[in-house]
Formats: sequence, C-alpha cells, structure tokens
Amino acid sequence: MTDDLRVVFESSNRQACSDRALVLASFQIPYQIVDDASSCALVVPADYSARAMDQLIRYDEENPPYAPSVKNTIVYQNAVPGVLAYVIVVCVVAGLAARFVFGQDWIAAGRIDGVLVRSGELWRTITALTLHADLRHLAGNLLFGSLFGFFAGRLLGPGVAWLTIVLAGASGNALNTLLLESTHRAIGASTAVFAALGLIAGFVWRGKLMAQDRWAYRVGPIVGGFALLMYTGTGGPNTDIGAHLMGFVCGMAGGMLLSPLQSRLTRKKLQTNAAILTCMLITVAWGLAFLA
Repeated sequence: MTDDLRVVFESSNRQACSDRALVLASFQIPYQIVDDASSCALVVPADYSARAMDQLIRYDEENPPYAPSVKNTIVYQNAVPGVLAYVIVVCVVAGLAARFVFGQDWIAAGRIDGVLVRSGELWRTITALTLHADLRHLAGNLLFGSLFGFFAGRLLGPGVAWLTIVLAGASGNALNTLLLESTHRAIGASTAVFAALGLIAGFVWRGKLMAQDRWAYRVGPIVGGFALLMYTGTGGPNTDIGAHLMGFVCGMAGGMLLSPLQSRLTRKKLQTNAAILTCMLITVAWGLAFLA
C-alpha cells in the first residue's frame, strides 16, 4: 500500500471498523486498520478514497443505526374515588329497591325487558346495571366490579373510566337484548363489570402498554381478558353469558377508542366532568324509569 493514505472511517467502536473493513474487502479496495488505545480508523490509498467513501456511505444508508423503540409509559391515576362511588351507588339502589322507596317496584321499573327496551325504554339498559336479585348477586358484582373498576380507573382516571364502563355496559345490554327473544329480562351490574374488563384489555392492547417486542406480549391483554371472561362470566344457571360477552366487547371497543387519547386523560377537569356526567346519566335514567 502506498504512503499516500486517506482516512475514510474513524470510530471508538472497533467492531464498526471491522464491519466496514469487510465492506471494503468485498469491493477489493485495499485498506488498513489503524488502531490505538482509544479508537480505530480505516485508511485507504488516496486513489481509492472516493470509491471507498461512496461504498461506506451506501453501507450506512442500508444499515441505519439501531434505535430501540420507545415504549409507552403508564401514568397511573387515583382510582379510589371511582370505586367508592360505584360501591355507594350500587348499595344505595339495592337498599332503596328493597324498601320500595317512592312506592315504586324498582326491579320492575328498571330491569331489562326485551319488549320495553325495543319499544324505546332505553334507559333500562342503564338502570338494570344498578339492580341485583339478592345479596349474593350484589356481593359478587361489588367484588369484581371494584376490582376491574379499580384497574380501569388507574389507567383512564376514575371519571372517564366509569363513564365508559356505564356507556359500554348499557350498550352491551342493548345489543344483548336485540339478539335475544323479546321476552328476555335481566338485572345486574355484571354487564358493566365485564365492560370494565374489556375496557382494560382494549386500552392496554391498543396503547401497547405491555412489552412490545414479542407478539405474545402484544396480544396478551386480549387473551387475558377473554380468559377471565370465560372463567368468571360463564358459570351458573342464571348467568347471562350474552350480556357478559357484549359488555366485554363494548368495553374493549371503548378502550381502543380512548387509548390514543392517553396523554389527555390526566386532566383533572376532564375527569371531574366525566364523573358528573356519569352520575347524571344514572340519575336521569332512574327518573325516566319512574315517570314511564
């Protein structure tokens, strides 16, 4: 090699020099690796420098440096107020219904009734979420509703989470009613409970909040949600499997729609307004039930 040499690449990464040396060798460009204690360099005869630089530029364009994907971070919010509100609403309605307050049969006024819902009494899709057949029914929905509602509230904030849960639960009741015979009747918060589960699954999956480098992790929230649905929502002779499934699907759709708005869900005013709207929906629904 001549004495007139040109540096065509220099780096503190010796592997980078070795990789580019192979590139030059493949094009039969003579080179030397000059290595010292802190860095190394590729040098070529001056007559080959333009050609060497061109090939190294092409190599860099075809092999850009690896940039690890930035994983979304989860901003957890205070979910306790939403859970407490859920427990209070469900328990208060249960107590009022048991005592026939206002001289009303709360079960008859608020339950899902296929004929009446189809005739326009859509408020029943909401009021039915607050009614329960007995203490065991109430306790089960309080337990699972508080659990799934807590996790949903942590992800989306208590106001937005419970507004979405109520809307998704009502939508699940409506869809289930349309798919079944007109004689279908039902009560219970379980549709909302599984709407909360679907909400979590859809929000986490769409937002890629779990590990994103393996497909198994990417579909994990959906598979886990369906597994819990099958395990907790399909047993018992009086279980309304269709309502559970529709609630889950509607909740998952809500989570997927809200996931791109994740950065905005931390706004306190948004959460407050959503909480107020949730209370208004339930109150208005019961008001319409008693006026019908």
